[in-house]
Amino acid sequence: MRTIAHLSDLHFGRHDMEVVDGLGRLMDTSRPDLIVISGDLTQRARTHEFQLAQEFIRKLPAPVLVVPGNHDVPLYDVSSRWLRPLVKFRRLIGDDLQPSFVDDEIAVVGINTARSLTWKNGRINERQIGHCCELLSGAPAKAARIVVTHHPFDLPPAASGEAVVGRAAMAMSRLIDCGVDIVLSGHLHIRHTGSSATRYHSSGRPILLVQAGTATSTRQRGELNSCNLLCIKPDSISVDWLVWNAAAQSFETTANESFLRDPAERQ
Repeated sequence: MRTIAHLSDLHFGRHDMEVVDGLGRLMDTSRPDLIVISGDLTQRARTHEFQLAQEFIRKLPAPVLVVPGNHDVPLYDVSSRWLRPLVKFRRLIGDDLQPSFVDDEIAVVGINTARSLTWKNGRINERQIGHCCELLSGAPAKAARIVVTHHPFDLPPAASGEAVVGRAAMAMSRLIDCGVDIVLSGHLHIRHTGSSATRYHSSGRPILLVQAGTATSTRQRGELNSCNLLCIKPDSISVDWLVWNAAAQSFETTANESFLRDPAERQ
């Protein structure tokens, strides 16, 4: 069994410090095997915001896999946006924009979907998918295969007017072919779970699509601050939704969903 804490959209620079402290306490008590952060660590990609994110990550009690989001690309510094869009992320958070974590039970690969040419939406390309599938091909046969992106592959009902990641259909077809079990995303500040079979009407083994809300930002979209805790077993995946309770000064589980998995069905 492996547990993964799925955090997203921290938005340091527009964060609630009480919630940040509570999130740190949650990580200390839950002791996940891996902590995934699916982008938007900062509000405006400023140096001091990345430094706050760096300090938070250094205190976490488990390995951390992080991908950037569109807010981690400078908005107002035009020269940096076009010439060095993720230089601060690389220097202060991590130089690898397609990080991975592999053990006997989980194989996790991150993909950078943030782009200089899009102010808000993201994109994924064939080269990234090819590299991802290559990394996952060497994982143990029974390991759960997990991909992390900032921009989502599915949209909850409350996200009308939003867009899935660019070239999503191409990417989803390839991810199904290389046996991915789960995609973890953020961006929308709305928690959601869905299936690739529903949106993409694809043949083959469906992928569980999990989105996290904003963990610590004050910029909420009808939901309280939250994060996900996944428990991955050989035959099942459960997803706990933990929501910030200001009165109790803690994150509390408010919903749980369970899904069956069978590695033998992997193509």
